Amino acid sequence: MRCVGVIRIICIAAVLCIAGKADAVAEPALADTDDDWSVGLSGGSRPEHFLYFSGFDLWGRGSSGYGGLLWSPGGLNTDGFTLKLLLAGGTYLYSGGGNDFRGTYLLASILPGYRIKRGDVEIKLFGGLDLQHHGVSPDDPANSLKGNHVGARFNVDVWWEPIPASMMLTTSLTGSTIGSNYGVRGAAGCKVLDRFWAGPEIEASGDRIYRQYRIGAHITSLRFGEFEWAFGAGYVEDNSHRSGLYGRFSLLTRR
Repeated sequence: MRCVGVIRIICIAAVLCIAGKADAVAEPALADTDDDWSVGLSGGSRPEHFLYFSGFDLWGRGSSGYGGLLWSPGGLNTDGFTLKLLLAGGTYLYSGGGNDFRGTYLLASILPGYRIKRGDVEIKLFGGLDLQHHGVSPDDPANSLKGNHVGARFNVDVWWEPIPASMMLTTSLTGSTIGSNYGVRGAAGCKVLDRFWAGPEIEASGDRIYRQYRIGAHITSLRFGEFEWAFGAGYVEDNSHRSGLYGRFSLLTRR
């Protein structure tokens, strides 16, 4: 592991993440839906155009899962147009008026975007249609998210290697016009055994009804054959003052 100045850079990352947390989804996984990032072609010299991703997220009061794909007609490692398709769903527990409620959601997003890479920095920008369905049990008259909704969603994903192939910083931001959904995640990491990235992560997500905050650790881009895995675990607390542990994993492949 080659980590020159790791403490300083991790501190900078934490400050940036905390600064971005202000009232920013009851879909915690959506801030981190494609833990792929700046690794080279896995198919040799043949350009890869599709990235398929999926994942699952579990904590004491709920769970979520997601899947989707990225399509880049010019190649995944080439600047230019990229289309992101996302399907997600989950369940969570929240409190209101002295009662506990179980919320569920389903969403589908179609997000055209653009990939930009300059030196050791890679940026992906997406924006487009967001479709959501929310349910609540028992019925909560104060919950304005119940039912079907159509809106707009955006994603911003940034990957930076301040020490190429040795240290990385990454951040992901997502938001929707439906219920003021938001999610933001930041992470720092060092390359371990030239096989994967590992380090701390911090995340905040929420909407009008529910908010959640996390701090933990991650392993990213652990390769086995044509597949890459990412794992995260740590401490979680929500706006109902419930706390505990969370765990997540994601899987991706390129074609």
